[in-house]
Amino acid sequence: MLIGGAGIAATGHAYPIAFLSVCAHNADMPNRSRKPKLPDPNTTAFGIVQSLAGESPPKIADGKDPAAVALGRKGGLKGGKARAAKLTSQERSEAAKRAAVARWGRRDDE
Repeated sequence: MLIGGAGIAATGHAYPIAFLSVCAHNADMPNRSRKPKLPDPNTTAFGIVQSLAGESPPKIADGKDPAAVALGRKGGLKGGKARAAKLTSQERSEAAKRAAVARWGRRDDE
């Protein structure tokens, strides 16, 4: 079945309804896969050849600055303890009450 005005492109060709619905159905969906990307076979082969030749395989950069990673981990390890040490007992109690209400408090739709 063909659509009169909606299926006619600039070239004057009419498209079937099924074609139009398939094209418009996923127009706003992202083009990404949930599967993890496989390593490049050329890089893998190069590493195998280097290891067989007795050379060290190439280091694969992950795009992160090692100094920044170490600094972020250092701050993350001491963050909660340092914050708890700075708070007074009253401030800790208020924060705990807010957390309990946020987690266990009644919702308006219930």
